[in-house]
Amino acid sequence: MDIKLKGCLYGAVAAMTYGMNPLFAVTLYNDGMNPDSVLLFRYLFALPVLAVMIKMRGHDFRLTLKETISLFIVGMLVATSSLTLYVSYKYLSAGIASTMLFVYPVIVAVLMVLFFGEKLRLQTVVCIALAVGGIAMLYKPDGTTTLNPIGCIIVLGSSLTYAIYIVAVGRDSYKKIPTLKLTFYTLLFGALLYVVRIVCFSEFVCPPIDRWDMWLNIACMAIFPTVLSFVWTTMAIQYVGATPTAILGALEPVTAVVLGITFLGESLSFRVTIGLIMILVAVCIVIGGKKNHNA
Repeated sequence: MDIKLKGCLYGAVAAMTYGMNPLFAVTLYNDGMNPDSVLLFRYLFALPVLAVMIKMRGHDFRLTLKETISLFIVGMLVATSSLTLYVSYKYLSAGIASTMLFVYPVIVAVLMVLFFGEKLRLQTVVCIALAVGGIAMLYKPDGTTTLNPIGCIIVLGSSLTYAIYIVAVGRDSYKKIPTLKLTFYTLLFGALLYVVRIVCFSEFVCPPIDRWDMWLNIACMAIFPTVLSFVWTTMAIQYVGATPTAILGALEPVTAVVLGITFLGESLSFRVTIGLIMILVAVCIVIGGKKNHNA
C-alpha cells in the first residue's frame, strides 16, 4: 500500500476513535466522576497496554535528556487539550463541544504557514471550508441551547493545544522516536498534570469495585480514543503531514453522529446528511490529492 494512502487511513481511523471520547466521558460524569479522575484513569489504563506493545515490538524505554524534555512538553500539550475538552462537557453539550473543537485544522494550517513556510494550497482551503461547513451542518439547535462563554473559551483552548501538539509531533526530532514509545511517554508525562490537579485543586473519585460498567467504560476509553487514536494520529502525521491529518479529523464528529443514530435512536435529517456528505468529500479530496501528488 502507498505510504501516503496508509497515512490517510491511519488519520481517518484515528479521528473516528477519538470521536468516541464523549460517549465514555459523559457516561462516567453521570455516574459521579469528575474530569481529572476520568482522565487519570484513562491515561493509567492506557499505559500498560502501550508498554506491552513496546516490548512486543522489541523497543526499549530509554530516553535521552533531550527526548525527555521534548516528550514532557508534548505530554503537557496533550494533557491540557484533553483536560479542557473534558471540562467543556460540563458547560456545553458534547455535540457543541465536538463541533467547536474542529477549529484546530484551521489553527494547524495557520501555524504551518506562519512558522514552517508551508504553502497554503487552494486544495487545503477548499478541504477546510468543506469540513468546517459540514460540521456546522451537523449541529442541531433545539431552540433552548445557549452557548456558555466559559465553555466556549475552554474548548477553544483545547483546539489550540491540540493543534500545537499535531504540529509538534510532525517535526523531525519526534520522527526519530518510535511511535509507541512516543505515545507512552506522552501519556505518562501528561498523567502528571492530573495527579497534581487532584492533589492541589480537585478530588479523586474512584469507581466502586462492583460497578463493572464504569470500569468497562474506562477500559474502552483507554483503548479506543487513547491508545489507538494517539498511535494512529502520530503515524498519520509522520506519513502525510500535520495539515492533512488535521483535516481528516473531521471524521470525529461524524463518528459522534453515527453513534447517536445507532445507539441513541437519533434520526438522520436532510441537513445532517448534507453535512456528512460535505465532510466525506473533504476527506476524499485529502486522500485523492495525496495519492495524485505522490504518483
